[in-house]
Amino acid sequence: MSSYDVVIIGGGPGGYNAAIRAGQLGLKVACVEGRDTLGGTCLNVGCMPSKALLHASELYEAAVGGEFATLGIEVTPTLNLPQMMKQKDDSVGALTKGIEFLFRKNKVEWIKGWGRLNGVGKVSVTQADGTQRELSAKDIVIATGSEPTPLPGVTIDNTRILDSTGALSLPEVPKHLVVIGAGVIGLELGSVWRRLGSQVTVVEYLDRICPGLDDETARTLQRTLTKQGMSFKLATKVTGAKASAKGVTLSLEPAAGGTSEELKADYVLVAIGRRPYTEGLGLETVGITPDKRGMLDNQQHRSGVPGIWVIGDVTSGPMLAHKAEDEAIACIERIAGHAAEVNYGVIPGVIYTKPEVATVGQSEEQLKAQGRAYKVGKFPFTANSRAKINHEAEGFVKVLADERTDQILGVHIIGPSAGELIGEYCVAMEFSASAEDIALICHPHPTRSEALRQAAMNVHGWAMQA
Repeated sequence: MSSYDVVIIGGGPGGYNAAIRAGQLGLKVACVEGRDTLGGTCLNVGCMPSKALLHASELYEAAVGGEFATLGIEVTPTLNLPQMMKQKDDSVGALTKGIEFLFRKNKVEWIKGWGRLNGVGKVSVTQADGTQRELSAKDIVIATGSEPTPLPGVTIDNTRILDSTGALSLPEVPKHLVVIGAGVIGLELGSVWRRLGSQVTVVEYLDRICPGLDDETARTLQRTLTKQGMSFKLATKVTGAKASAKGVTLSLEPAAGGTSEELKADYVLVAIGRRPYTEGLGLETVGITPDKRGMLDNQQHRSGVPGIWVIGDVTSGPMLAHKAEDEAIACIERIAGHAAEVNYGVIPGVIYTKPEVATVGQSEEQLKAQGRAYKVGKFPFTANSRAKINHEAEGFVKVLADERTDQILGVHIIGPSAGELIGEYCVAMEFSASAEDIALICHPHPTRSEALRQAAMNVHGWAMQA
């Protein structure tokens, strides 16, 4: 039996960052991962490949949709889908090899195989050749991530009915793609294929897109995506799906009940969310029981069993790679005997559509539910000089601040580079800044970041450029 200070089950953003930090702190650490490459869902079949296709499809649409011509660039573009997929795969390969390098640099042992608990302090690994390897450790971190949530009545075959992994590797551009679920994954992947020429219909059980997102921001995003050509069937339930060699027929009915209808497509993407990957982990050998969703409870990343820790998608909080990374650092710091904390009130979320959406902190709906008095400052990108010059002036920045103290409580951005811009407000909120603090800071001109300042100014009614 091989002995370690820490064994981490899972090599995704939570697991590999935990392993690297443990190595940096001088702990003897092993990371158990059964994929052929490190990086988990995020690097292999999630965040990274989807961003590669989002970037490529944006450029393609700019070329065929007239934006290049407007800028005085005349081209006759042709879509080479195999090459687009190849560059995606090449980029992903480079990133996963980068993690292998970081493991070597920080003396992390990658144990290739599928790990499961085998009692307190023990992990059994089934290696690729079928042999078993036994590990022991004072501390074990469960970082096994999540998997797509299945939809009853709809069987995913990744031929005609796809999960997110299948939608990243289609061999052709669908004539009609139906996306079930109007969340982040569905809207991003739907955007990719719409730009490449698909008719895209999004079916959502709720009466709105992006549940949990600030209402005004969500409505603005839906209007923009509709204007781009995406169609929405909200408050609609999918009750069944029949796949054939040429397409899929979906059975739909109103979420509140009513007359059913059929919707035909040549491909269907099921993107109704993700669920914790906790099945087959041997949790019963240590007395840990997941909840109905498969989620594992934690108190400051500790499970109810001493020496067993949980981070990332398998436990509470948003299923985001950067949240898992923050938890990984805090978890390992605690294992090493240091003080550490994750500020869950300042974890940003981003939707990488065009325009992008980024948010941090609380929404207006949450503040109203709390009965908390607040002020709103908004600034449109139509009044931002850089955005106008770049022909990307859709959207706005909205700042929510406490009415009495002026402390920033939440920020919601829909517009160009929103995912990059939100970082400024994450820093501000981490230091409990006021809206006035941002309003009084000099920002470079002309940049999109000036919209952040103008929105903060507008909390007190003195935005100067709109």
